Amino acid sequence: MSTLGLVQVFTGNGKGKTSASLGIALRAVGQGFKVYMIQFLKSGDTGELFSVKKYLPNIKIVQFGKEALEEQQVKIFQFDGEGTIKPVGPKNGKYYIFLPDREEQEPSRRALEHAFHVANSGQYDILILDEINNALAKGLVTIEEVLKLIDEKPDSVELILTGRDCPEEIRERADLVSDIREVKHPFSKGILARRGIDY
Repeated sequence: MSTLGLVQVFTGNGKGKTSASLGIALRAVGQGFKVYMIQFLKSGDTGELFSVKKYLPNIKIVQFGKEALEEQQVKIFQFDGEGTIKPVGPKNGKYYIFLPDREEQEPSRRALEHAFHVANSGQYDILILDEINNALAKGLVTIEEVLKLIDEKPDSVELILTGRDCPEEIRERADLVSDIREVKHPFSKGILARRGIDY
């Protein structure tokens, strides 16, 4: 049996879903694996983008929020086996930019299309689809499309799906499901996202 190839889900309303997937990515590159992360609905500077760019050549991260596509140009996301990372600067003090669902429909569609290319490229061992569960919950991509990706990916590619509100159909197909529950959050005290901790 291959050491890779399972489907993992990190979902729930608690903080730590993306962080969990990044922890796996860090562990994986330490063992010589190559990791590709596609971020749905996200645009902006984050610590993980900077870390990967500076220190971790075996991890690629691309963002498919609408703002990221507009500012970085779609061509840098066309899969060429090399990949580039050009983080977007903050706008109006916001590091994650969430737009109305209708504006995120096309970027999300492109992100999932890109995921098929990456999964079948033969160049990456782990594919992380960050916030895809949110895209599913908002109807930006379909459950059928994600199930097709699960069916068509090579057996050797580990697939990790993050984001709250994971559909039951995806949960049933996954090999690992972690439902991260919020017990307390500093937001309730008025503490906003902190650099180096939350982004």
